[in-house]
Amino acid sequence: MNHLIAPSILAADFGNLQRDIEMVNQSHADWIHVDIMDGMFVPNISFGFPVVTAVNKHAKKPLDLHLMIVEPERYLQRFKEAGASHITVHYETCPNLNRTVQQIKELGCTAGVALNPATPVELLEDIVSELDLVLIMSVNPGFGGQHFIENTYKKLNDIKELGSRYNPNLLIEVDGGIDEKNATDLFKAGANVLVAGNSVFSSADPQSTIANLKQLGRQIGS
Repeated sequence: MNHLIAPSILAADFGNLQRDIEMVNQSHADWIHVDIMDGMFVPNISFGFPVVTAVNKHAKKPLDLHLMIVEPERYLQRFKEAGASHITVHYETCPNLNRTVQQIKELGCTAGVALNPATPVELLEDIVSELDLVLIMSVNPGFGGQHFIENTYKKLNDIKELGSRYNPNLLIEVDGGIDEKNATDLFKAGANVLVAGNSVFSSADPQSTIANLKQLGRQIGS
């Protein structure tokens, strides 16, 4: 399976967002990761529909939306219309998770479920066969630039094992504190999609950083 890189525009320069999106377009990145925060599920507010629409206007890569919001099912159609290709909701915010996943699929989007650092992987056993993607948070969601949580490696191994039993084509994404130092270990632990924010957009050469992350994935896959 290919190893994918999804730069997170939460770490981009909002005053030059079109420039940064065009940089990602020209890079070896596979997706553009967009963090949607509502100030309720997480203690921060980020992007809404107008910004996603504006990003999609310039993006040449699929938009990977991570909905860190309560009642995400209310907004799925609008995010699809704004340009989402992949939509991930949080296990912690979806009491009717199967129904929400089905709604995402009916919109023609990749359906993902995210787990906070303290949420056990085994809670997904009954639904993992229906998912396209599982997102393992390696920091507590809400802000960029946090320190990586080491227990992430165990969770990646756990979800990889779960996927091998019920869903061999499952995409395993990891988000938070990712850089060139830990990317190889994350790929080896089972991740096949890495979200990178500060390590890309704070780099002196963001395109080279993306290319290096992509190359680390190729080395694992070879």
